[in-house]
Amino acid sequence: MKKAFVFWVEEYFYNPKSLQKLLSFLLLPLSWLYCFVMYLRYKLSKPQDFGVSIVSIGNLTVGGSGKTPLVTALAQKYKKPAIILRGYGRASKGMIVVKERGVVTCNVQQSGDEAMIYAKKLSQATVIVSEDRKIALQKAKELGCKIVFLDDAYSKHDIKKLDILIDVQTKNNACLPSGPYRERLYKTKEAVVVKEGIDFVREVHVNNPTSRMSLVTAIARPQRLDKYLPTVVAKNYFEDHHSFTKAELQEILLADGATSLLVTLKDYVKIEDFGLPLSLLDLEVKIKEGKLNAFSEPRF
Repeated sequence: MKKAFVFWVEEYFYNPKSLQKLLSFLLLPLSWLYCFVMYLRYKLSKPQDFGVSIVSIGNLTVGGSGKTPLVTALAQKYKKPAIILRGYGRASKGMIVVKERGVVTCNVQQSGDEAMIYAKKLSQATVIVSEDRKIALQKAKELGCKIVFLDDAYSKHDIKKLDILIDVQTKNNACLPSGPYRERLYKTKEAVVVKEGIDFVREVHVNNPTSRMSLVTAIARPQRLDKYLPTVVAKNYFEDHHSFTKAELQEILLADGATSLLVTLKDYVKIEDFGLPLSLLDLEVKIKEGKLNAFSEPRF
């Protein structure tokens, strides 16, 4: 039931059908009110300077934009970077230093899947999860980090930072609840909008491929993977941040007659210890000439 509802909402936001378009139209008054409240919130915010270079990378809409590979590509160019994120879906609360001085200090249940990706991909990075980004920023400074990347923090207008926003295409351009936009791009906000294919491209590698791979993934809008996929015998989609069990994955292997499960790194970090045959769809970002060059060369 939960999975069906999540997929319906994703369709409503990004590729609405006739009845969904009607619902979106009926909710427009609430959408206008929401947009106005968010604009007031922005105007009343006073950015705090933390005395360290801060870059936020995300998007204006709900759902995935593929920001994790872009954050990784930028952060790996710097010495002593920190990655700070909320840690959505984790079974813990408060601030946790997931990785410090090259050592991972907790498991994926405590960190959340996205934080563990950064911990595994970035050998020199400090990774911190915290609902309160300001507390995490102070901790990153204490640990000697020279630049901080905030994962999806455009809405944190009370933090002095530069925002990099990934342009996400949608047929529904309204704010919540009529559409997927959490906020608008304000003219007085320092932000850089980047587009896939123009400012960066994704490079895909399949590690440990087998003859009959079955795709299993729990990311937002999983159809985004279609253009990167090798031949698979089936596609099994779960809601974003789904916590897999070994039994359900064994059942998929059997039902699909698969020789391995093809998963993204976001899925892999949650199931690598299950002892199941896995193939990894590893997506990385290559930065092109353009807007992102200023952030791809170390300056700090």
